[in-house]
Parts: sequence; C-alpha cells; structure tokens
Amino acid sequence: MTVPTIHHLDCAPMHPVGGAPLVAHCLLVVTGSGLVLVDTGLGAADVRDPRRLGAFFRRTMRPTLDLARTAAYQIRALGYDPYDVQDIVLTHLDLDHAGGLADFPDARVHVMADEYRAAMRRDTRLDAGRYVTAQWAHGPRWIVHDTADSNWHGFAAARVLRFPDILLVPLPGHTRGHCGVAVQQPDRWLLHAGDAYFFHGEMDLRRPRCPRPLGLHQRLTADNHGQRMTQVERLRELRRADPRLIRIFSSHDAHEFAQFSEERVGPLR
Repeated sequence: MTVPTIHHLDCAPMHPVGGAPLVAHCLLVVTGSGLVLVDTGLGAADVRDPRRLGAFFRRTMRPTLDLARTAAYQIRALGYDPYDVQDIVLTHLDLDHAGGLADFPDARVHVMADEYRAAMRRDTRLDAGRYVTAQWAHGPRWIVHDTADSNWHGFAAARVLRFPDILLVPLPGHTRGHCGVAVQQPDRWLLHAGDAYFFHGEMDLRRPRCPRPLGLHQRLTADNHGQRMTQVERLRELRRADPRLIRIFSSHDAHEFAQFSEERVGPLR
C-alpha cells in the first residue's frame, strides 16, 4: 500500500480587527485511489462575489479574497487535478470552512448529522449568520454520519475511509455538530481539531492561555461555550497522554500552520 502524502493548505487568510492574523488550515490527503480534502476554506464563488459572505464577516475578519488561495487553485499548483478530489471531510459547515464545496462538485461530502441538520435548518440567529446556503446550492453528494461507530483513543468516532484511516471525531460546542478529523500516518495520527480552539496556547499543558480578544470571539461564536471548553480540556488530556502519537492542530492558528508547513511534505518513513 502507498503511504498517503499530506499537504497543509491555508485556504482563507484572515486579518481580524484588533487581533493577530488567522489562517484556514485545510489538509489535502493524497492516496493511491484519489484525493481527500479536509475542510475547503473559501471558494472561487466567494472570491468572485464577496457579498455572499455577509458584511459582518468581511468587516470583522477581513479575509484575503484571492483565487490563488482557494483549495482548487492550490491543488492544481501542487500538480494534482481538483477533479480527483473524491471525498471532502468537514469539521463543520461554517462559511470559512465550506466555501469551496462548489469547486469540487462531484466529491462526496462527509459531515456529522447534527451539523448537517443545523446548517439546513438555520433556526437560530447564530446559525443564520454562520451558515451560507449559497455555498452548497449546487447540491453536494452529502454523506451524513449519524452515529459514531468506532472508538478512537477514548473518543467516539465515525469512520470515513479505511485507507488511510480517516475518522470524524465529534467535538460539539463551537457548533452543534462540530467535529475533529483524525488522519492516520504510519507512526502517528494527525487530529485536525477544527474550531474546537483557536490559539495554540490553549493546548499548553502547564499554563493554558488565550488572548482576550480571541477568547471573546470564541465565546460569542460558540453554540455552547461550556461544551466547547469541555472539549478543549479533553483535547489537552489527549495530548498529555502521548504527544508523539497524536499531533493536534486547529483551523485558524497561524503558529501551528507554520509549524506543519515547514515540515517535510510527504509520507513519514
């Protein structure tokens, strides 16, 4: 079996008012049978028509709107064909995570059932602002995972693919159906924790910390802040158990993204 190659992509650089720059950390997993994308960042349609992102998001997060930053463009620049993306695995459906879905119209889109229902209903004021239905108006091939059928290091998980092992790991709190995405490598796991946390200091085992503006942003955008904080503590305990076996990173931390981007791209031997 060919060991999968993993590329780290920033698909929506953001420059929030009063805060440090943020990234949209996505993964391209190259397997022998096709490409798998974990989150999409913003897409070509968002770049061409920024109005659909909403004035509040544009003013407060100030995203870089550049076709060269979209996942499809970056995949092509790496020498792959975006049409070979067979599966997209989403941590959640917030607008800065699902904007590129239409750039891969034939891909299967994997999402947890609670997240799918929340995004389709948009029945709270918070949900109405965070989910942009235009981003999936093309009618994706949804694969909705209703149950967790596996145990992953003490976490319930739903298996997406068996090689490489890719699992949805429910981490609700930021949104109702928010999850992490675990990807197996030969000698370790990568856990894309999505928006479970925003700042690498929150994973510090001695002195967890988060800049006040970013902490306030997380509180205001959380569907259930208390539940989110519980997930952060669980992730810290997971890291404490064996930091060499499981490497955890979040969607928006530029420090984490730089760390992973500087490592050698390709299969670990």
